[in-house]
Amino acid sequence: MDPEEVARRCARTVWDGDEASRALGMRLGDVSPGRATIAMRVRDDMANGHGICHGGLIASLADSAFAIACNTYDEVTVAAGFDVTFVAPAKPGDDLTAVAQERVRQGRSGLYDVTVRTADGSVIAEFRGRSRALGRRILEGQERA
Repeated sequence: MDPEEVARRCARTVWDGDEASRALGMRLGDVSPGRATIAMRVRDDMANGHGICHGGLIASLADSAFAIACNTYDEVTVAAGFDVTFVAPAKPGDDLTAVAQERVRQGRSGLYDVTVRTADGSVIAEFRGRSRALGRRILEGQERA
């Protein structure tokens, strides 16, 4: 398989097991090696006491994009940590898109940036995730020809 196909198959395998992201209404978009896009519509039940999207749910969207991006190389990879900066509020009805992009991957460690935007392109949050590969294969036992 070429790297693009490996990335897509790994993303699909990880995504199919991610019940939490799907329960929040997230949708998997484009995937390529070290990159992933995930979208989510902010529902009424995602609003906090100020009537805006709960920050933890925006962080979850970014984290889900990060998770897919860092698992595109057929290595089981988990978060070692992340930081998120909220720059604008999102409100119920907003369609959010998180785009994760690998910045560096060396040995078992990686660094990824994720930008969360509204449909009009406004930046809602910036996220930086640190990953750690565990030395196991995602596609173990699947045909790789």
